[in-house]
Amino acid sequence: MLFKDVIGQADVKLHLANMVQHDRISHALLFLGKEGSGALPLAIAFAQYIVCEKVNQKGVVPAAAAGPSLFGEEPIPSGATHSPLTTNHLQDSCGECPSCQKMLQLMHPDIHFSYPVIPRKSGDKPLSSDYISEWREFISKYPYGNAYDWLQFIGAENKQGNITAYECNDIIRKLSLKSFESGFKILVMWMPEYLGNEGNKLLKLIEEPPPNTLFILVAENESLILQTILSRTQLVKIPALSHQEITGALVTRAKMAEEPASQIALIAEGNYREALQLIQHADEDWQSLLREWLNAILKNGPISQVKWIEEVSKLGREKQKQFLRYFTHLLEQAIRLHAMGPENLHLPDKEKDFAGRLNKIAAFHQQQAIIEELDKASYYIERNANAKMLFHALTIKLYHIIAAKQVANII
Repeated sequence: MLFKDVIGQADVKLHLANMVQHDRISHALLFLGKEGSGALPLAIAFAQYIVCEKVNQKGVVPAAAAGPSLFGEEPIPSGATHSPLTTNHLQDSCGECPSCQKMLQLMHPDIHFSYPVIPRKSGDKPLSSDYISEWREFISKYPYGNAYDWLQFIGAENKQGNITAYECNDIIRKLSLKSFESGFKILVMWMPEYLGNEGNKLLKLIEEPPPNTLFILVAENESLILQTILSRTQLVKIPALSHQEITGALVTRAKMAEEPASQIALIAEGNYREALQLIQHADEDWQSLLREWLNAILKNGPISQVKWIEEVSKLGREKQKQFLRYFTHLLEQAIRLHAMGPENLHLPDKEKDFAGRLNKIAAFHQQQAIIEELDKASYYIERNANAKMLFHALTIKLYHIIAAKQVANII
C-alpha cells in the first residue's frame, strides 16, 4: 500500500516520510486514530515506505579506495557510519521494486502482522499467522474496517478475539531472527487493546530491541492499552478525516455524485468506515422513519408505538445501527444550530428544518440525554440484543426524557 492510496492525512504522511529521510525512526511507534481515520492503512504504507528499495538505498555509498568487496558491493569508507536508510527526496514508496511488490500482497518476509484472533476449535492456541490468508483478503477488501468487521470476517460471531501469550512468544521468536531482505524487521500490531497482561512478555523486546527492529502499534483507544507498553512508544496521532476528504473519496472511489457524497460525509463525521456503511443504506428514508417514531412517542400513543417497534425490529442490525446513528447526527446538528445559528450551519435544508424542530421539543440537556441512550442502544444491538425489547425500552426512555423537566430524575 502506498501513501497515495490512503485517504487524506497529508501532514501525517509528510511527518512519517521525514522521519525516514532524516533517520529518526523510533523503535516503537503508536499510531493512534479513531475508527475510520485510516491508521491501519497508514501503518502498512509506512512499513512499505521503509522497505522500499528506492527509499532504502542499501549499499549506496561513496566509492572508496579500499577496493571492491568480496561480493561486488561498493565498500564503506574508512571511519564512515552507514545507516540502512539514506537521505533522498522520495515522499512515497515506488510501488515497483521487489519489496514493494511483496508488500502490495502483504507477503514481505521482514514485515510481520499481529491482530486479534479466535481459536478455530476448542483447545487451540491461535496465532495471527494461522489467519494470514484471511488477513490479506480482509485488508484488500476492507482496509478501513474495525475489529468487529475483522472478527465477523473470520467467523468469530459472539466469540471474543484476543492477542494471546502464545502470540507474544511467536513475536519474540520472529523478531529474534535476522532480516531476510530489507535490513529492517517490522511488526505491525493492530488493536493492541486486545493484548492483556500477557503483553508484558514483550516489554524487554520493545525496550531493548535487536538492531533495526521496529514496532508499529495501531490503536483506537489509548486507555485500553497496557500502560507498560504505552510508556515505551512514540505517539503518532492520526486525526479524523475532514468532510472534504471523505466527500472526495466517495466521489472518486465509490463513484457517487457529489451532493449525496457530501451528505453522507456530514453524517460520517470523519469516519470513512461509517461513510461506506451509510452508502449501503443511502436509499433509506431515515428521516421519515424518525418522524414517525417521534410522532408515536409524543402524539399518537401506545398503539402507534407498538406498530413502529414491529416495523423497525424487522430491519437488520446494521440498518438499526445506521438509523440510531442518523438520529444522533440530527441531535448533534440541532445543538450546533442552537449555538451557532442557521447561517453558520452547512446542512441540506430538510435536515436543517428537522434539526430546528428537534430544538423545539427538547432542550440541550434533554438532547444530550437522548444521545447517551442512543449510544447505549447501538452498543446493545452490536451484542445481539432483542430488537423488540430494546426499541420498546428506548421508546419509553425517550418519552420520559422529552416529557420530563428534570433529566436527572430519569433512571
